[in-house]
Amino acid sequence: MKIDYHVHLEEGPYSFGWLDRTAKAINSFRQSEDLDKNSKEYMKWQVDALKNRLDKGCFSQEWLDLYLQKAKQLGLKEVGIVDHLYRFKETKNYFEKNMLLDENDPIGKLQSDWLGKVMTENMNDFTNFIVQEKKRWSEQGVELKLGIEADYFVGCERELAELLQNQPWDYVIGSIHFVDGWGFDNPQTANKFEEVDLKVLYERFFETVEQAIRSGMFDFVAHLDNLKVFGYKVEDEAFNQMWYERIASALVETNTATEVNAGLFYRYPVKEMCPGPAFLKTLVAKGVEFTVSSDSHFPDDLGKYTLVNTESLKSLGVERLIGFDKRERTYHSI
Repeated sequence: MKIDYHVHLEEGPYSFGWLDRTAKAINSFRQSEDLDKNSKEYMKWQVDALKNRLDKGCFSQEWLDLYLQKAKQLGLKEVGIVDHLYRFKETKNYFEKNMLLDENDPIGKLQSDWLGKVMTENMNDFTNFIVQEKKRWSEQGVELKLGIEADYFVGCERELAELLQNQPWDYVIGSIHFVDGWGFDNPQTANKFEEVDLKVLYERFFETVEQAIRSGMFDFVAHLDNLKVFGYKVEDEAFNQMWYERIASALVETNTATEVNAGLFYRYPVKEMCPGPAFLKTLVAKGVEFTVSSDSHFPDDLGKYTLVNTESLKSLGVERLIGFDKRERTYHSI
């Protein structure tokens, strides 16, 4: 069965680049063939479409319908919509405590600015919207699932649990985007990789991933090796394999799943799936369970490489994928 369990409606920060990418997404679904792309009429249509998108926001039926349209085109049967925890104003204290935000530090200043620009929504608006759309999607042959992608910080488990409670999640994803307060996947701060000992950095990262898994808070843990986002890797096979084994063991021992995530492959310089080939083989050999994800942030990317990654898992001997419903696993034969 075709599924995609890691799909975002919006991200930010809001720039002309974001606006251009949004226009591309809209055009891929609603391009008016009777208008010359170089005409004034076409520009007016484009501006009106973008204004409508901005006015209604990402929690609108009109925007979500583009995801539904794409899911039906691809024959997807389950789609999990998530949002990053840092998008919600209710989580301000959680991130301010754990991110480097010092205005006197170049990275801190960048991250402070970034956080202010992406933390624009209210959690209840998101959850209520997805829940109310589930029936309509189901009537059109696609099951819509509600998830959250929650950044994990060591020692903050109780606060995170409080932020996530009393919401109708179908699943909760754990993810690591920060090491010692540094958001390592931000292109504006990528030069920091040149200034650190990569082996020490990877050890800190994998330790955090392992602790996230062993916290027992998550239904699956996302993109297990996304620290490689800009192509910086430790070229020590024994070191890497040791961590692959430790992470795999933690997943199995805690009955936590993971994903094969295509986001880094088509959106970032490393051009590789998460997890990478050697890591994936280790996880499969240990008996880890998987879902598959495009990590789409726009509707035209929904489902990207999910079938490719499903076939990759099948070739390694995996016979089923997992989905979720009200924090319970469901199983789908490949």
